[in-house]
Amino acid sequence: MFGNMMEQLQQMKQKMEESKQRLERITVEGVSGSGKVKVTMNGNRKVTGIQIDPSLLQADPEELEDLLIMAFNAALEQAESVNEAEMQSTAKGIMPNLGL
Repeated sequence: MFGNMMEQLQQMKQKMEESKQRLERITVEGVSGSGKVKVTMNGNRKVTGIQIDPSLLQADPEELEDLLIMAFNAALEQAESVNEAEMQSTAKGIMPNLGL
């Protein structure tokens, strides 16, 4: 019984690692200022890119800060959603193996 549980835990660890790798390849984008600010993240919530329209570099710094915050939060919200969906899918695949 103990050996079977160890095997199931190893399978769970492998499936979680596979999920993290899939999330690494998923890209989400947060946009603000009518597309003038874009933040790109992967499904693991890591920032992979930031684009700022050059016209904003001459604008009020507070406006740029606000737009960056909005874009980051939008990207983070999407990344969280993707991450949660992937983890739920993985958990559903694992739980039957654990007899839960």
